[in-house]
Amino acid sequence: MTFKRASLATSLALLLAACGSSGDSGSGDGDSGLTPPTNAISISTAREAAQDRLPCETATGEFCDLRIYQVMTESFVNGDGNIGHGEGYGTSHHMGDIQGIIDSLDYIAGLGVNALWLTPVFESAPVGGQSIWDDRLDATGYFASDFFKIDPNFGDLDKAKELVTKAHEKGLYVFFDGVFGHHKESVIEASPNGLTPAGGHNPVDYTDPDTLAFFQEVTEYWTTELCLDGWRLDQAYQVPLSAWSEIQQTLTEAGTTNAANSACNVNGTQWGTLGYMVAEIWKGNDDIVDEAYGSNASPGLPSAFDFGRRYALVQTLAAEEDVANSGNKSKAPTTLLEDWNSHRTFPDHAQPNLMLGNHDLVRFGDLIQRGILGNYWERHKAAFSYMAAYSGPITFYYGEEIGDEVPNYSGRLTNNCAERGLCDDHVARSSAKIAGVTDGFTPSTEQQDLMDYLSNLMEVRKNNPALYEGSVQNLYVDSSLLVISKETDSQQIVYFLNTSTTDRTANLSTSLVNDNAQLKDLISGDVITADGNSLEVAISGLSGRLLLVE
Repeated sequence: MTFKRASLATSLALLLAACGSSGDSGSGDGDSGLTPPTNAISISTAREAAQDRLPCETATGEFCDLRIYQVMTESFVNGDGNIGHGEGYGTSHHMGDIQGIIDSLDYIAGLGVNALWLTPVFESAPVGGQSIWDDRLDATGYFASDFFKIDPNFGDLDKAKELVTKAHEKGLYVFFDGVFGHHKESVIEASPNGLTPAGGHNPVDYTDPDTLAFFQEVTEYWTTELCLDGWRLDQAYQVPLSAWSEIQQTLTEAGTTNAANSACNVNGTQWGTLGYMVAEIWKGNDDIVDEAYGSNASPGLPSAFDFGRRYALVQTLAAEEDVANSGNKSKAPTTLLEDWNSHRTFPDHAQPNLMLGNHDLVRFGDLIQRGILGNYWERHKAAFSYMAAYSGPITFYYGEEIGDEVPNYSGRLTNNCAERGLCDDHVARSSAKIAGVTDGFTPSTEQQDLMDYLSNLMEVRKNNPALYEGSVQNLYVDSSLLVISKETDSQQIVYFLNTSTTDRTANLSTSLVNDNAQLKDLISGDVITADGNSLEVAISGLSGRLLLVE
Protein backbone atom coordinates (compact mmCIF):
# COMPACT_ATOMS: atom_id res chain seq x y z
CA MET A 1 0.00 0.00 0.00
CA THR A 2 1.31 3.46 -0.78
CA PHE A 3 0.18 5.42 2.26
CA LYS A 4 0.43 4.11 5.80
CA ARG A 5 -0.61 5.76 8.98
CA ALA A 6 2.63 6.62 10.74
CA SER A 7 0.82 6.64 14.07
CA LEU A 8 0.09 2.91 13.79
CA ALA A 9 3.68 1.99 13.08
CA THR A 10 4.87 4.32 15.81
CA SER A 11 2.37 2.94 18.31
CA LEU A 12 3.43 -0.62 17.53
CA ALA A 13 7.06 0.36 17.76
CA LEU A 14 6.56 1.99 21.15
CA LEU A 15 4.56 -0.98 22.38
CA LEU A 16 7.31 -3.40 21.38
CA ALA A 17 9.93 -1.08 22.82
CA ALA A 18 8.08 -1.16 26.12
CA CYS A 19 7.86 -4.95 25.98
CA GLY A 20 11.58 -5.11 25.30
CA SER A 21 12.54 -2.89 28.23
CA SER A 22 12.10 -5.48 30.95
CA GLY A 23 14.86 -6.31 33.38
CA ASP A 24 16.55 -8.68 30.92
CA SER A 25 16.73 -6.32 27.95
CA GLY A 26 19.68 -4.34 26.74
CA SER A 27 21.67 -3.64 23.64
CA GLY A 28 23.01 -6.46 21.54
CA ASP A 29 26.40 -5.96 23.19
CA GLY A 30 25.03 -5.93 26.71
CA ASP A 31 25.87 -2.24 27.28
CA SER A 32 22.54 -1.01 28.67
CA GLY A 33 23.50 -1.21 32.32
CA LEU A 34 22.97 -4.94 32.69
CA THR A 35 25.77 -7.13 33.91
CA PRO A 36 26.95 -8.88 30.75
CA PRO A 37 26.91 -12.68 30.86
CA THR A 38 30.17 -14.52 31.00
CA ASN A 39 31.46 -15.71 27.65
CA ALA A 40 30.75 -19.37 28.45
CA ILE A 41 27.42 -20.43 29.89
CA SER A 42 25.90 -23.80 30.75
CA ILE A 43 22.41 -24.85 29.68
CA SER A 44 21.05 -27.81 31.56
CA THR A 45 17.35 -26.97 31.97
CA ALA A 46 14.91 -25.67 29.37
CA ARG A 47 13.71 -22.16 30.08
CA GLU A 48 10.08 -23.04 29.34
CA ALA A 49 7.81 -25.73 27.99
CA ALA A 50 7.52 -26.23 24.24
CA GLN A 51 4.94 -24.33 22.22
CA ASP A 52 3.16 -26.85 20.03
CA ARG A 53 -0.35 -25.57 19.35
CA LEU A 54 -0.32 -23.57 16.11
CA PRO A 55 -0.29 -25.46 12.78
CA CYS A 56 3.33 -24.58 12.04
CA GLU A 57 4.37 -25.81 15.48
CA THR A 58 2.64 -29.16 15.01
CA ALA A 59 3.43 -30.07 11.38
CA THR A 60 -0.23 -29.66 10.41
CA GLY A 61 -0.11 -26.37 8.47
CA GLU A 62 -0.32 -26.37 4.69
CA PHE A 63 1.62 -23.11 4.26
CA CYS A 64 4.50 -23.49 6.71
CA ASP A 65 7.23 -24.12 4.12
CA LEU A 66 6.45 -21.10 1.96
CA ARG A 67 9.62 -19.15 1.19
CA ILE A 68 8.28 -16.08 -0.60
CA TYR A 69 10.15 -13.48 -2.65
CA GLN A 70 8.33 -10.15 -2.95
CA VAL A 71 8.79 -7.75 -5.85
CA MET A 72 7.41 -4.23 -6.22
CA THR A 73 6.35 -4.47 -9.85
CA GLU A 74 6.94 -0.86 -10.94
CA SER A 75 10.35 -0.55 -9.31
CA PHE A 76 11.74 -4.05 -9.93
CA VAL A 77 13.15 -4.65 -13.44
CA ASN A 78 12.48 -2.84 -16.71
CA GLY A 79 12.04 -5.72 -19.13
CA ASP A 80 10.19 -3.87 -21.89
CA GLY A 81 11.40 -0.35 -22.65
CA ASN A 82 8.22 0.43 -24.57
CA ILE A 83 6.05 0.42 -21.44
CA GLY A 84 6.31 1.61 -17.85
CA HIS A 85 4.83 4.24 -15.59
CA GLY A 86 7.87 6.50 -15.46
CA GLU A 87 6.67 8.15 -12.26
CA GLY A 88 6.33 6.64 -8.82
CA TYR A 89 7.13 6.88 -5.14
CA GLY A 90 10.65 5.96 -4.10
CA THR A 91 14.02 6.11 -5.81
CA SER A 92 13.65 3.62 -8.67
CA HIS A 93 13.43 3.99 -12.44
CA HIS A 94 9.63 3.37 -12.14
CA MET A 95 9.74 1.39 -15.37
CA GLY A 96 9.30 -2.10 -13.96
CA ASP A 97 6.98 -4.54 -15.72
CA ILE A 98 5.95 -8.17 -15.92
CA GLN A 99 8.60 -8.94 -18.53
CA GLY A 100 11.24 -7.82 -16.06
CA ILE A 101 9.94 -10.33 -13.54
CA ILE A 102 9.95 -13.08 -16.18
CA ASP A 103 13.55 -12.22 -17.03
CA SER A 104 14.46 -12.61 -13.34
CA LEU A 105 12.78 -15.96 -12.63
CA ASP A 106 15.97 -18.03 -12.87
CA TYR A 107 17.64 -15.68 -10.41
CA ILE A 108 14.67 -15.76 -8.02
CA ALA A 109 14.43 -19.55 -8.09
CA GLY A 110 18.18 -19.76 -7.53
CA LEU A 111 17.79 -18.06 -4.16
CA GLY A 112 16.06 -21.14 -2.81
CA VAL A 113 12.64 -19.57 -2.44
CA ASN A 114 9.53 -21.38 -3.65
CA ALA A 115 7.00 -18.57 -4.13
CA LEU A 116 6.72 -15.16 -5.78
CA TRP A 117 4.46 -12.29 -4.67
CA LEU A 118 4.13 -9.30 -6.93
CA THR A 119 2.47 -6.03 -5.99
CA PRO A 120 -0.76 -5.19 -7.88
CA VAL A 121 -0.74 -5.34 -11.67
CA PHE A 122 -4.36 -4.36 -12.38
CA GLU A 123 -5.06 -1.31 -14.50
CA SER A 124 -4.96 2.11 -12.89
CA ALA A 125 -6.22 4.30 -15.74
CA PRO A 126 -5.28 7.99 -15.63
CA VAL A 127 -8.14 10.46 -15.23
CA GLY A 128 -8.57 14.00 -16.48
CA GLY A 129 -6.51 16.63 -14.73
CA GLN A 130 -4.22 13.99 -13.25
CA SER A 131 -1.30 15.32 -11.23
CA ILE A 132 2.16 13.94 -10.65
CA TRP A 133 0.88 12.61 -7.32
CA ASP A 134 -1.85 10.69 -9.15
CA ASP A 135 0.76 9.29 -11.52
CA ARG A 136 2.88 8.12 -8.63
CA LEU A 137 -0.06 6.51 -6.92
CA ASP A 138 -1.11 4.75 -10.12
CA ALA A 139 2.34 3.21 -10.44
CA THR A 140 1.92 1.40 -7.13
CA GLY A 141 -1.13 -0.46 -8.45
CA TYR A 142 -2.89 -0.09 -5.12
CA PHE A 143 -5.76 2.01 -6.51
CA ALA A 144 -7.07 0.05 -9.49
CA SER A 145 -9.66 1.24 -11.96
CA ASP A 146 -10.22 -2.17 -13.59
CA PHE A 147 -9.69 -5.33 -11.52
CA PHE A 148 -10.14 -7.53 -14.60
CA LYS A 149 -7.42 -6.04 -16.79
CA ILE A 150 -3.63 -5.99 -16.56
CA ASP A 151 -2.23 -2.45 -16.48
CA PRO A 152 -0.75 -1.84 -19.96
CA ASN A 153 2.20 -0.15 -18.26
CA PHE A 154 3.04 -3.60 -16.85
CA GLY A 155 2.00 -5.84 -19.76
CA ASP A 156 -1.15 -7.68 -20.76
CA LEU A 157 -3.07 -10.87 -20.03
CA ASP A 158 -0.83 -13.02 -22.23
CA LYS A 159 2.25 -11.69 -20.47
CA ALA A 160 0.70 -12.42 -17.07
CA LYS A 161 -0.06 -15.98 -18.19
CA GLU A 162 3.51 -16.36 -19.41
CA LEU A 163 4.84 -15.19 -16.04
CA VAL A 164 2.73 -17.63 -14.02
CA THR A 165 3.43 -20.58 -16.32
CA LYS A 166 7.18 -19.99 -16.38
CA ALA A 167 7.25 -19.50 -12.61
CA HIS A 168 5.44 -22.80 -12.18
CA GLU A 169 7.97 -24.46 -14.50
CA LYS A 170 10.68 -23.35 -12.08
CA GLY A 171 8.81 -24.62 -9.03
CA LEU A 172 7.54 -21.24 -7.84
CA TYR A 173 4.04 -20.53 -6.55
CA VAL A 174 2.67 -17.15 -7.67
CA PHE A 175 0.63 -14.81 -5.48
CA PHE A 176 -1.18 -11.70 -6.66
CA ASP A 177 -1.80 -8.70 -4.42
CA GLY A 178 -5.51 -8.42 -3.60
CA VAL A 179 -6.75 -4.93 -2.88
CA PHE A 180 -10.28 -5.80 -1.85
CA GLY A 181 -11.06 -2.83 0.37
CA HIS A 182 -10.61 0.19 -1.92
CA HIS A 183 -10.18 1.26 -5.54
CA LYS A 184 -9.64 4.32 -7.71
CA GLU A 185 -12.17 7.05 -7.10
CA SER A 186 -15.14 7.32 -9.49
CA VAL A 187 -13.65 5.25 -12.33
CA ILE A 188 -14.10 1.64 -11.28
CA GLU A 189 -14.98 -0.68 -14.17
CA ALA A 190 -17.71 -3.27 -13.75
CA SER A 191 -16.92 -6.98 -13.55
CA PRO A 192 -17.80 -9.33 -16.43
CA ASN A 193 -21.06 -10.01 -14.53
CA GLY A 194 -21.82 -6.31 -14.31
CA LEU A 195 -20.98 -5.84 -10.63
CA THR A 196 -19.17 -2.94 -8.98
CA PRO A 197 -18.16 -2.32 -5.36
CA ALA A 198 -20.73 -0.28 -3.48
CA GLY A 199 -20.35 2.87 -1.42
CA GLY A 200 -17.20 4.95 -1.26
CA HIS A 201 -13.92 4.10 -2.92
CA ASN A 202 -11.75 3.94 0.22
CA PRO A 203 -13.05 1.90 1.90
CA VAL A 204 -15.81 0.24 -0.06
CA ASP A 205 -19.08 -0.77 1.57
CA TYR A 206 -19.34 -4.45 2.46
CA THR A 207 -22.83 -4.04 3.87
CA ASP A 208 -23.97 -4.10 0.23
CA PRO A 209 -23.81 -7.71 -1.05
CA ASP A 210 -22.67 -6.50 -4.50
CA THR A 211 -19.30 -5.53 -3.00
CA LEU A 212 -18.58 -9.01 -1.71
CA ALA A 213 -19.85 -10.58 -4.93
CA PHE A 214 -17.58 -8.28 -6.97
CA PHE A 215 -14.42 -9.24 -5.11
CA GLN A 216 -15.38 -12.90 -5.10
CA GLU A 217 -15.55 -12.59 -8.88
CA VAL A 218 -12.09 -10.97 -8.92
CA THR A 219 -10.71 -13.83 -6.83
CA GLU A 220 -12.30 -16.56 -8.92
CA TYR A 221 -11.42 -14.98 -12.28
CA TRP A 222 -7.68 -14.56 -11.75
CA THR A 223 -7.20 -17.75 -9.77
CA THR A 224 -8.70 -19.87 -12.54
CA GLU A 225 -7.58 -17.76 -15.51
CA LEU A 226 -3.91 -17.96 -14.49
CA CYS A 227 -3.85 -21.04 -12.22
CA LEU A 228 -2.87 -18.58 -9.49
CA ASP A 229 -1.75 -20.00 -6.14
CA GLY A 230 -2.95 -17.36 -3.72
CA TRP A 231 -3.24 -13.74 -2.65
CA ARG A 232 -1.58 -11.23 -0.40
CA LEU A 233 -4.33 -9.01 1.04
CA ASP A 234 -3.66 -5.29 1.26
CA GLN A 235 -5.08 -3.38 4.24
CA ALA A 236 -7.09 -6.44 5.16
CA TYR A 237 -8.76 -4.58 8.04
CA GLN A 238 -10.96 -2.82 5.47
CA VAL A 239 -12.81 -6.07 4.80
CA PRO A 240 -15.03 -7.68 7.48
CA LEU A 241 -14.02 -11.10 8.74
CA SER A 242 -17.29 -12.58 7.52
CA ALA A 243 -16.47 -11.39 4.00
CA TRP A 244 -12.95 -12.81 4.22
CA SER A 245 -14.44 -16.18 5.08
CA GLU A 246 -16.59 -16.01 1.96
CA ILE A 247 -13.67 -14.92 -0.24
CA GLN A 248 -11.51 -17.71 1.20
CA GLN A 249 -14.25 -20.18 0.28
CA THR A 250 -14.31 -18.77 -3.26
CA LEU A 251 -10.54 -19.30 -3.46
CA THR A 252 -10.91 -22.88 -2.24
CA GLU A 253 -13.57 -23.58 -4.87
CA ALA A 254 -11.37 -22.02 -7.56
CA GLY A 255 -8.56 -24.33 -6.46
CA THR A 256 -10.89 -27.29 -6.89
CA THR A 257 -11.59 -26.12 -10.43
CA ASN A 258 -7.86 -25.78 -11.09
CA ALA A 259 -7.24 -29.28 -9.78
CA ALA A 260 -9.25 -30.61 -12.75
CA ASN A 261 -7.83 -28.18 -15.30
CA SER A 262 -5.15 -29.67 -17.56
CA ALA A 263 -3.85 -26.16 -18.27
CA CYS A 264 -2.78 -25.94 -14.61
CA ASN A 265 -0.55 -29.02 -14.94
CA VAL A 266 3.04 -27.95 -15.40
CA ASN A 267 5.86 -30.49 -15.35
CA GLY A 268 3.62 -33.04 -13.69
CA THR A 269 2.47 -30.74 -10.89
CA GLN A 270 -1.04 -29.35 -10.59
CA TRP A 271 -0.80 -25.65 -9.74
CA GLY A 272 -3.42 -23.18 -8.59
CA THR A 273 -4.65 -25.44 -5.80
CA LEU A 274 -2.73 -24.05 -2.82
CA GLY A 275 -5.26 -21.36 -1.92
CA TYR A 276 -2.97 -19.24 0.27
CA MET A 277 -4.24 -15.93 1.64
CA VAL A 278 -2.04 -13.72 3.84
CA ALA A 279 -3.32 -10.52 5.41
CA GLU A 280 -1.51 -7.24 5.83
CA ILE A 281 -2.65 -5.75 9.15
CA TRP A 282 0.00 -3.19 10.06
CA LYS A 283 -0.98 -3.12 13.71
CA GLY A 284 -0.42 -5.00 16.97
CA ASN A 285 -1.19 -8.65 17.57
CA ASP A 286 -4.61 -8.04 19.14
CA ASP A 287 -5.73 -6.18 16.02
CA ILE A 288 -4.28 -8.88 13.78
CA VAL A 289 -6.39 -11.43 15.64
CA ASP A 290 -9.53 -9.30 15.51
CA GLU A 291 -9.20 -8.21 11.88
CA ALA A 292 -7.48 -11.15 10.18
CA TYR A 293 -7.47 -14.43 12.08
CA GLY A 294 -10.75 -14.25 13.94
CA SER A 295 -11.30 -16.75 16.72
CA ASN A 296 -11.38 -20.51 17.15
CA ALA A 297 -15.17 -20.34 17.07
CA SER A 298 -15.33 -17.96 14.08
CA PRO A 299 -12.11 -18.36 12.06
CA GLY A 300 -11.14 -15.79 9.45
CA LEU A 301 -7.98 -15.91 7.37
CA PRO A 302 -5.27 -18.57 7.72
CA SER A 303 -2.23 -16.29 7.67
CA ALA A 304 -1.14 -12.73 8.41
CA PHE A 305 2.20 -10.96 8.35
CA ASP A 306 3.96 -11.07 11.70
CA PHE A 307 4.62 -7.35 12.17
CA GLY A 308 5.28 -7.77 15.88
CA ARG A 309 8.07 -10.28 15.31
CA ARG A 310 9.47 -8.22 12.46
CA TYR A 311 9.82 -5.16 14.70
CA ALA A 312 11.39 -7.31 17.42
CA LEU A 313 13.88 -8.72 14.89
CA VAL A 314 15.03 -5.36 13.55
CA GLN A 315 15.19 -3.95 17.08
CA THR A 316 17.49 -6.83 18.03
CA LEU A 317 19.87 -6.79 15.05
CA ALA A 318 19.55 -3.26 13.67
CA ALA A 319 17.23 -0.40 14.62
CA GLU A 320 13.57 0.10 13.91
CA GLU A 321 12.34 2.96 11.73
CA ASP A 322 11.47 5.17 14.70
CA VAL A 323 14.77 4.61 16.47
CA ALA A 324 14.72 8.07 18.03
CA ASN A 325 11.66 7.15 20.08
CA SER A 326 12.35 3.46 20.68
CA GLY A 327 15.14 3.58 23.23
CA ASN A 328 18.24 1.52 22.56
CA LYS A 329 19.66 1.23 19.07
CA SER A 330 19.51 -2.53 19.45
CA LYS A 331 17.93 -4.73 22.09
CA ALA A 332 18.54 -8.05 23.74
CA PRO A 333 17.15 -11.33 22.36
CA THR A 334 14.56 -11.17 25.14
CA THR A 335 12.66 -8.88 22.77
CA LEU A 336 12.37 -11.76 20.30
CA LEU A 337 11.43 -14.17 23.04
CA GLU A 338 8.64 -11.95 24.35
CA ASP A 339 7.12 -11.59 20.92
CA TRP A 340 7.42 -15.33 20.28
CA ASN A 341 5.40 -15.87 23.45
CA SER A 342 2.79 -13.39 22.23
CA HIS A 343 1.73 -15.93 19.61
CA ARG A 344 -0.08 -17.67 22.45
CA THR A 345 -2.93 -15.21 21.83
CA PHE A 346 -3.39 -16.36 18.21
CA PRO A 347 -6.26 -18.75 17.42
CA ASP A 348 -5.46 -22.37 16.69
CA HIS A 349 -5.51 -22.02 12.89
CA ALA A 350 -3.05 -19.08 12.63
CA GLN A 351 0.01 -19.48 10.39
CA PRO A 352 1.84 -16.13 10.79
CA ASN A 353 4.29 -15.05 8.08
CA LEU A 354 7.58 -13.36 9.04
CA MET A 355 9.24 -10.76 6.85
CA LEU A 356 12.30 -8.54 7.36
CA GLY A 357 11.09 -5.71 5.14
CA ASN A 358 8.64 -4.80 2.39
CA HIS A 359 7.79 -1.93 0.07
CA ASP A 360 6.42 0.18 2.96
CA LEU A 361 9.36 -0.27 5.34
CA VAL A 362 12.93 1.02 5.37
CA ARG A 363 15.43 -1.48 4.02
CA PHE A 364 17.22 -3.53 6.66
CA GLY A 365 20.58 -2.24 5.44
CA ASP A 366 19.49 1.34 6.00
CA LEU A 367 18.17 0.42 9.45
CA ILE A 368 21.59 -0.95 10.38
CA GLN A 369 23.02 2.39 9.37
CA ARG A 370 20.24 4.30 11.10
CA GLY A 371 21.25 2.58 14.32
CA ILE A 372 24.89 3.58 13.67
CA LEU A 373 25.91 -0.05 13.87
CA GLY A 374 28.79 -1.90 12.27
CA ASN A 375 29.08 -5.48 11.02
CA TYR A 376 26.73 -4.82 8.13
CA TRP A 377 26.94 -8.21 6.40
CA GLU A 378 27.02 -10.24 9.61
CA ARG A 379 23.78 -8.60 10.77
CA HIS A 380 22.07 -9.59 7.53
CA LYS A 381 23.21 -13.19 7.90
CA ALA A 382 22.08 -13.32 11.52
CA ALA A 383 18.64 -12.01 10.56
CA PHE A 384 18.34 -14.55 7.75
CA SER A 385 19.32 -17.36 10.10
CA TYR A 386 16.56 -16.34 12.49
CA MET A 387 14.02 -16.35 9.69
CA ALA A 388 15.18 -19.82 8.66
CA ALA A 389 14.38 -21.06 12.17
CA TYR A 390 10.87 -19.57 12.18
CA SER A 391 7.92 -21.96 12.40
CA GLY A 392 5.75 -20.71 9.55
CA PRO A 393 5.96 -19.05 6.12
CA ILE A 394 8.61 -16.39 5.54
CA THR A 395 8.92 -13.55 3.02
CA PHE A 396 11.97 -11.76 1.61
CA TYR A 397 11.78 -8.37 -0.11
CA TYR A 398 13.78 -8.04 -3.30
CA GLY A 399 17.29 -6.72 -2.70
CA GLU A 400 17.61 -8.12 0.82
CA GLU A 401 19.54 -11.07 -0.60
CA ILE A 402 22.36 -8.68 -1.60
CA GLY A 403 22.11 -6.45 1.46
CA ASP A 404 20.74 -3.66 -0.70
CA GLU A 405 20.38 -0.15 0.66
CA VAL A 406 19.40 3.26 -0.62
CA PRO A 407 22.69 5.16 -1.00
CA ASN A 408 23.12 8.15 1.28
CA TYR A 409 19.89 7.35 3.09
CA SER A 410 19.73 6.16 6.66
CA GLY A 411 18.20 8.96 8.68
CA ARG A 412 14.53 9.81 8.58
CA LEU A 413 13.85 12.72 6.22
CA THR A 414 10.90 15.02 6.86
CA ASN A 415 11.72 17.93 4.54
CA ASN A 416 9.99 17.37 1.18
CA CYS A 417 10.62 13.64 1.47
CA ALA A 418 7.76 12.77 -0.91
CA GLU A 419 9.09 14.95 -3.70
CA ARG A 420 12.53 13.42 -3.23
CA GLY A 421 11.25 9.84 -3.01
CA LEU A 422 12.82 9.48 0.43
CA CYS A 423 9.94 9.02 2.87
CA ASP A 424 10.20 6.06 5.19
CA ASP A 425 7.06 4.43 3.77
CA HIS A 426 8.38 4.26 0.21
CA VAL A 427 12.16 4.71 0.21
CA ALA A 428 12.71 0.94 -0.14
CA ARG A 429 11.15 1.01 -3.62
CA SER A 430 14.55 1.20 -5.27
CA SER A 431 15.57 -0.21 -8.64
CA ALA A 432 16.29 -3.93 -8.48
CA LYS A 433 19.85 -5.16 -8.96
CA ILE A 434 19.56 -8.63 -10.44
CA ALA A 435 22.76 -10.48 -11.34
CA GLY A 436 22.71 -11.48 -15.00
CA VAL A 437 19.65 -9.31 -15.72
CA THR A 438 20.32 -5.72 -14.64
CA ASP A 439 22.73 -4.04 -17.03
CA GLY A 440 25.94 -2.90 -15.40
CA PHE A 441 25.41 -4.75 -12.14
CA THR A 442 27.89 -7.31 -10.87
CA PRO A 443 27.56 -8.39 -7.25
CA SER A 444 30.41 -7.43 -4.97
CA THR A 445 32.23 -10.14 -3.06
CA GLU A 446 30.11 -9.39 0.01
CA GLN A 447 26.87 -9.36 -1.97
CA GLN A 448 27.64 -12.68 -3.65
CA ASP A 449 28.59 -14.20 -0.31
CA LEU A 450 25.29 -13.07 1.22
CA MET A 451 23.33 -14.45 -1.73
CA ASP A 452 25.13 -17.78 -1.43
CA TYR A 453 24.48 -17.87 2.30
CA LEU A 454 20.77 -17.22 1.82
CA SER A 455 20.35 -19.83 -0.91
CA ASN A 456 22.19 -22.40 1.23
CA LEU A 457 20.04 -21.46 4.21
CA MET A 458 16.83 -21.88 2.21
CA GLU A 459 17.98 -25.30 0.99
CA VAL A 460 18.62 -26.28 4.61
CA ARG A 461 15.17 -25.03 5.62
CA LYS A 462 13.55 -26.91 2.74
CA ASN A 463 15.21 -30.18 3.74
CA ASN A 464 14.67 -29.93 7.50
CA PRO A 465 10.99 -29.74 8.48
CA ALA A 466 11.77 -29.04 12.16
CA LEU A 467 12.74 -25.52 11.05
CA TYR A 468 9.48 -24.57 9.36
CA GLU A 469 6.97 -26.77 11.16
CA GLY A 470 8.61 -27.68 14.46
CA SER A 471 7.54 -27.06 18.02
CA VAL A 472 9.33 -24.18 19.71
CA GLN A 473 11.09 -24.60 23.05
CA ASN A 474 13.10 -21.70 24.39
CA LEU A 475 16.12 -23.19 26.14
CA TYR A 476 18.06 -20.09 27.15
CA VAL A 477 18.26 -16.32 26.76
CA ASP A 478 20.45 -13.55 28.14
CA SER A 479 21.46 -10.08 26.97
CA SER A 480 23.12 -11.40 23.79
CA LEU A 481 22.36 -15.10 23.33
CA LEU A 482 19.16 -16.92 22.39
CA VAL A 483 18.95 -20.72 22.23
CA ILE A 484 15.86 -22.46 20.85
CA SER A 485 15.02 -26.10 20.23
CA LYS A 486 12.90 -26.93 17.18
CA GLU A 487 11.36 -30.41 17.08
CA THR A 488 9.12 -32.66 15.04
CA ASP A 489 8.41 -36.31 15.78
CA SER A 490 11.48 -37.32 13.80
CA GLN A 491 13.89 -34.39 14.06
CA GLN A 492 15.42 -31.93 16.53
CA ILE A 493 17.42 -28.83 15.63
CA VAL A 494 18.91 -26.42 18.14
CA TYR A 495 19.22 -22.79 17.00
CA PHE A 496 21.77 -20.43 18.56
CA LEU A 497 21.67 -16.66 17.89
CA ASN A 498 24.48 -14.43 19.18
CA THR A 499 23.49 -10.77 18.84
CA SER A 500 26.70 -9.34 20.30
CA THR A 501 29.99 -8.72 18.52
CA THR A 502 31.73 -10.95 21.06
CA ASP A 503 32.09 -14.68 20.50
CA ARG A 504 30.06 -16.81 22.92
CA THR A 505 30.28 -20.40 24.11
CA ALA A 506 27.37 -22.50 25.34
CA ASN A 507 27.76 -25.85 27.08
CA LEU A 508 24.56 -27.67 26.25
CA SER A 509 23.52 -30.61 28.39
CA THR A 510 22.99 -33.77 26.38
CA SER A 511 19.79 -34.27 28.39
CA LEU A 512 18.21 -31.45 26.32
CA VAL A 513 18.90 -33.29 23.08
CA ASN A 514 17.60 -36.70 24.12
CA ASP A 515 21.02 -37.71 25.43
CA ASN A 516 22.46 -37.60 21.92
CA ALA A 517 26.16 -37.03 21.82
CA GLN A 518 26.52 -35.27 18.47
CA LEU A 519 25.39 -32.08 16.74
CA LYS A 520 25.89 -31.29 13.05
CA ASP A 521 26.02 -27.71 11.76
CA LEU A 522 23.59 -27.62 8.84
CA ILE A 523 25.47 -24.81 7.10
CA SER A 524 29.15 -25.61 7.63
CA GLY A 525 28.84 -29.37 8.11
CA ASP A 526 30.98 -29.21 11.25
CA VAL A 527 30.26 -31.87 13.88
CA ILE A 528 30.26 -31.27 17.63
CA THR A 529 30.65 -34.33 19.85
CA ALA A 530 29.90 -34.54 23.55
CA ASP A 531 32.48 -34.30 26.27
CA GLY A 532 30.83 -36.28 28.99
CA ASN A 533 27.29 -34.96 29.42
CA SER A 534 27.90 -31.65 27.68
CA LEU A 535 28.20 -30.36 24.12
CA GLU A 536 30.38 -27.27 23.76
CA VAL A 537 28.99 -24.94 21.10
CA ALA A 538 30.93 -21.89 19.92
CA ILE A 539 28.84 -19.07 18.43
CA SER A 540 30.73 -16.30 16.66
CA GLY A 541 29.70 -12.72 17.23
CA LEU A 542 26.60 -11.66 15.29
CA SER A 543 25.81 -15.08 13.91
CA GLY A 544 23.28 -17.86 14.04
CA ARG A 545 23.90 -21.62 14.06
CA LEU A 546 21.47 -24.38 13.13
CA LEU A 547 22.61 -27.63 14.73
CA LEU A 548 20.96 -30.92 13.88
CA VAL A 549 20.79 -33.47 16.67
CA GLU A 550 22.24 -36.71 15.31
